[in-house]
Amino acid sequence: MIKIVADDKIPFLKGILEPFANISYLPGREITRERVSSADALLIRTRTKCNSELLEGTPVKFIGTGTIGFDHIDTGFCEKNKIVWTNAPGCNSSSVMQYIASALLRISSETGTTLRGKTIGIVGVGNVGKKVERLVKLLGMRVLLNDPPRARKEGDAKFVSLDTVLTESDFITLHVPLNMEGQDRTFQLFDSGVLRKVRRGSWLLNTSRGEVVNTDSLIEALSGERLSGAVIDVWENEPEISIPLMHMAFLATPHIAGYSADGKANGTAMIVNAVSDAFRIPLHNWYPAEVPVPENPLLVIDGEGKESEEIIRKAVSYTYNIVEDDVKLRFDPSRFERLRETYPLRREFGSYTIKLKNYPVDAYSILKELGFRLI
Repeated sequence: MIKIVADDKIPFLKGILEPFANISYLPGREITRERVSSADALLIRTRTKCNSELLEGTPVKFIGTGTIGFDHIDTGFCEKNKIVWTNAPGCNSSSVMQYIASALLRISSETGTTLRGKTIGIVGVGNVGKKVERLVKLLGMRVLLNDPPRARKEGDAKFVSLDTVLTESDFITLHVPLNMEGQDRTFQLFDSGVLRKVRRGSWLLNTSRGEVVNTDSLIEALSGERLSGAVIDVWENEPEISIPLMHMAFLATPHIAGYSADGKANGTAMIVNAVSDAFRIPLHNWYPAEVPVPENPLLVIDGEGKESEEIIRKAVSYTYNIVEDDVKLRFDPSRFERLRETYPLRREFGSYTIKLKNYPVDAYSILKELGFRLI
């Protein structure tokens, strides 16, 4: 029977592989070389660094991370040592889109402006960026796309340079992987030089990786009012985050943009199916049997006298109120990891039904396109 070591915070996993494997559950930071010294496979999250220090001399032949990002895996070491690894691309893309929707609509509400007609630059147009693109177009925003790898492959027609994004955008949202080197390096991509180029009064949203943005440079841009504000979900040196940046951010959250129950279920399913294929475990197209449902999945909205954006804001915030996560982090940033580990149920738009009354025609179509059920 194969031996698996798994992060004990991977949702929906316990009880699934036990009939076919000897599986041990540990906190991510306690998955050490000693603990994996006889393991055939690891199922992890971002807190476990899979490098030579962990893996050298072990029998590990498979690593599955239930996350989009895989910068915590030394892929070169794995390939050299014939260790198969897999991530979960796109698993929580709709969850991040929901987070961005809540953040943008919160900004428009607090500043007394409308999103329609504003320009947003999307840096990184992969699984998440594409869904954000669709979202902001539905909200009536002008969209600029920056993705050098896609531009090289597909041509420049629909992409613009980073400089164009910086100088023309009212909002800039980051959805890039963390690349430490090479042609498409994103490590410290937004440093002081780049941030000095942004249009004065613009907003920065980062849900990619903390190391993509230089913390000191961002603080400088915010204190000098180059930026009107920032929405920060990912931080350098997590979980030891910058308290000054947290205080300056318009919204500050503990790396939970992708933490919907739907996204977690998708990520777990992807790595369970991958490890099953690798070790011929008879689980095919597995998916959690039951994902918890919202306590109150029905929302009634009377749209009389309301603009479409106000109706959309009410619907989005009903599914996810980003301010609650912001308040929890600010109250005690030392609980960064604990807030992630004990994150409450969040479901995506498709789990909610909306009954609309007296609504503008476009509000109905936008909510439907976002995935809400409408009656």
